[in-house]
Formats: sequence, C-alpha cells, structure tokens
Amino acid sequence: MVIELAVYEKEPDAVTATPADLEGALFGEKPALFAHVAEDESGAIVGFALWFLNYSTWLGKHGIYLEDLYVKPEHRGAGYGKALLAHLAGICTERGYGRLEWWVLDWNTSARGFYESIGAKGLSEWIPYRVTGDALTELAASRTMD
Repeated sequence: MVIELAVYEKEPDAVTATPADLEGALFGEKPALFAHVAEDESGAIVGFALWFLNYSTWLGKHGIYLEDLYVKPEHRGAGYGKALLAHLAGICTERGYGRLEWWVLDWNTSARGFYESIGAKGLSEWIPYRVTGDALTELAASRTMD
C-alpha cells in the first residue's frame, strides 16, 4: 500500500523503502514508528495510518505526526479513514498529547475536504522545508559541533 500511496501522490518512483526497512522501523529493538491498519468485514487490510511522536515546545507536550494515511480507493467513503484518525485522536487524548497533525498535498482537494469535515484546519502560515540527498550530505559535512 505504500507504493499505491506513492502512485496516488504522483511519485511512483520515489519509494526506496523495502519491507525490511519498515519491519525494522516498526518492530525493531526500539521502535519510533507506529502503524494501525483498517480491515474490512472479511479481515482484508484496506488502509493504514503510519505515525510517530513529535513535540511542541509551546504546549510542552508530545503530539502525533501522521506520516501517511491511506485507504484503498475502492474503500474510500466507508469510514475507514475517519476510524483511523479517530483512533489516533483517542491515543492523543488518552496519553495527554497536545495535537494530531499531518500534511496534505495542495492539489488533493478531496482529502482536504474530508479533513476539514472532521474539524482539521489547514495551516497556511507554515511552509515545510526539507533537506535530502546531496544537500543533506553537504550540510552534514559542514558541521562544526561534535
């Protein structure tokens, strides 16, 4: 389903993670990545939510950062996505976390509409930044603090 998500997000060649990478991250000695799956009435997996903890210095609390939420196209609209988000919201409230957050592609109007329908608000004042590849290597090589 990770590859299906990448295809949906118009990045089919961007996935380099292997099943072993995900298994190690989720089930290794000290996992820092967590996942939940949605199953249909027959027990088939039809969606997943992949997340990790973040932290707000302003709130002084952890939160959940939802890295991926995916429901197979033929199962969308049946409540699986909302159930996964509600489960994560439950974890937040049970553990005293301050927020549940994620990114959504600007062109994905159906997802944005769904998220707004459950009370999520888009953050237009924040612009995500990312350093990868050669730029990441170059930045690391410039470090002076060890």
